[in-house]
Amino acid sequence: MIKFLSFTGVITSITDFHTGSTDENLGCYKLMSVQNEYGDLVNFVVSPTTYFVDHVTVEPGDIVTGFYDGNAPVPLIFPPQYNALVMAENVAYENVKVDYFNSELVSSDNTLKLNIAPSTEIILQNDQSFMHNPSNRYLIVVYGATTRSIPAQTVPYKIIVMC
Repeated sequence: MIKFLSFTGVITSITDFHTGSTDENLGCYKLMSVQNEYGDLVNFVVSPTTYFVDHVTVEPGDIVTGFYDGNAPVPLIFPPQYNALVMAENVAYENVKVDYFNSELVSSDNTLKLNIAPSTEIILQNDQSFMHNPSNRYLIVVYGATTRSIPAQTVPYKIIVMC
């Protein structure tokens, strides 16, 4: 089971990441360096399969959140280097959570419960409509305000189902 963890900060650089000795993947993988407000630095390996929320193009200076699998092996180097599974540009009054949501639409860490409204857009990663119940799946949730309850509750703007 994937355990999504995240790191938020400012992109300090984006460079090509070489995956091997051949040139067939040259330019397809990027190394994105992100520094948070405390000066901590993380490198994200961005692959062709990394999902960018709202399909945004990011550049140095943008504030982003990178989501990665906390259970995946990582090289013992500094700064830490993670394979980015999902990237989101930080937007005012908008939050993004990536996690497994159970049959009650509660996240695996029990911090967020989804209350789906008719206005909630539910789509697949390829932007096609998803017509089924999104429970018991990994979801990318874009939402605004939440309640102060435990778990916090929200009516999401958009749910992206990760099949």
